[in-house]
Amino acid sequence: MASTGGVLVVFVIGHLVGNLQLFLGPETLNRYGHFLQSNKELLWLARIGLLTCVALHIVAAVRLSAENKAARPMGYEGDPAPIAANYASRTMLMSGLIVAAFILYHLLHYTVQVTGINFSGQDFGGFHDAKDRHDVYRMMIVGFQQPIVSLAYLVAMALLCLHLSHGVQAMVQSLGIRTACCPGLARRAANWGALVIFLGYVSMPLAVLSGFGRGYVEAANAAALVDAKGRE
Repeated sequence: MASTGGVLVVFVIGHLVGNLQLFLGPETLNRYGHFLQSNKELLWLARIGLLTCVALHIVAAVRLSAENKAARPMGYEGDPAPIAANYASRTMLMSGLIVAAFILYHLLHYTVQVTGINFSGQDFGGFHDAKDRHDVYRMMIVGFQQPIVSLAYLVAMALLCLHLSHGVQAMVQSLGIRTACCPGLARRAANWGALVIFLGYVSMPLAVLSGFGRGYVEAANAAALVDAKGRE
């Protein structure tokens, strides 16, 4: 569980760095997206590896939860409130499963580009920039302009980072990385790291809802309309 969790943490950080290129403009983000799409063998290898890690992580979590319950089939008498465990640690399985469900939606939304679930009525697969590359910038702006999508994204990122705040600490301990010289370092690093990741991810939908990228989308829509009329 710790090993697959470590792989997924690295992906979460790398995915954030890639997505934050939204703020560098359409040329940078579309070039990045085109680079990924141009290396489909590596892209699909990475996707399969990540999905395998997610599946193994969930299976390990369910098994560990079952083993914990089997080890203590009867609850404590009196006050059931845990003394040492915090909220994040007590809700790891629940938050993890919800995040897994969101990952499935996220893949259908931006990767598979299923039109029926993007709430915009537009075909993301038909978005192309002036260089005939997939217009990832426009896709993200249009996607996050839908309040229900951005809200789901914000909630999912909050749960993900709650999950990370405890999961990274547990991972460090399970892998034997924690040292006696700095007993609180893993906890502080996990908490602050989760906060930074949360702020990075939510900055994008919040910026779009505040109007970021609206002019680009309006210009792209106008150009697409002119092109459609020209073809008629």
